[in-house]
Amino acid sequence: MRHGNNKRKFGRVRKVRNALVNSLALNLIVREKIKTTEPKAKELRPFIEKLVTQAKENKGKNAATRRLVISKLSNRDREVKKLFEVIAPKYVDRAGGYTRIIKLGARKSDGAKMAIIEFV
Repeated sequence: MRHGNNKRKFGRVRKVRNALVNSLALNLIVREKIKTTEPKAKELRPFIEKLVTQAKENKGKNAATRRLVISKLSNRDREVKKLFEVIAPKYVDRAGGYTRIIKLGARKSDGAKMAIIEFV
């Protein structure tokens, strides 16, 4: 039974799955809008929203929180800086729901459901 197991596996082992979500999050921070498959977008949403919430509430004051976000984004300082200084200040008044998933049609080659995930 899968009680409490709410993560998608994507046919990958844990390390590779975490690397996939991490890579998607970094691309979303850099580009602020990415096109991917619908399940990947749905898996990315809670990960990125937790990071934005930590960055928003911290505002760069607490070094421990900043280091935690850096470790979750695999020590990418440029992206973390953008998250703290550009993206998080936009959502100071907002209580959550920083991303939007727009569903697209199926991909022509393999029929996978596609979606765009972007910051609101």
